[in-house]
Amino acid sequence: MTRLPDTDTGYVPTDEDRASLDAWFAEYDAHSAKRDVERMADLAVFPLNLVSDDSAGDGRAAQWDREQFVGTMTHVMGDGGEDISFESTRTPVFLSPAMAVVFTDSVMTANGETQRLRYADILIRRGGSWAFQTMIQGGWGDNL
Repeated sequence: MTRLPDTDTGYVPTDEDRASLDAWFAEYDAHSAKRDVERMADLAVFPLNLVSDDSAGDGRAAQWDREQFVGTMTHVMGDGGEDISFESTRTPVFLSPAMAVVFTDSVMTANGETQRLRYADILIRRGGSWAFQTMIQGGWGDNL
């Protein structure tokens, strides 16, 4: 039987861990608000894992390369003709200093209309910088 490494499963993030993750999301949200999909892609690790469910109620998973991410997000986010803003409450769960699962409840406002979103991201820290590697959100499965 394989022995699991001895690790402290109760990792408590430092103030710097939390501040660096908050700064990453502030940067990502700023790029999202401007619909700068190329810069959004710069903050990811490819291939990017996606987990969702489809209209039949089945779970789905896929991997996207950068080109798929940019193409899909450009289509979904539109051409930037109207203002878009996000108000998000994030709950990070740090698995280690270099891994975090972040649950987000968000309100997106575009063209005066609001939409509530709930999703999760898995981020990893490499060379001192965070990057998202997995996106999890219901309702996208038919597009995977």
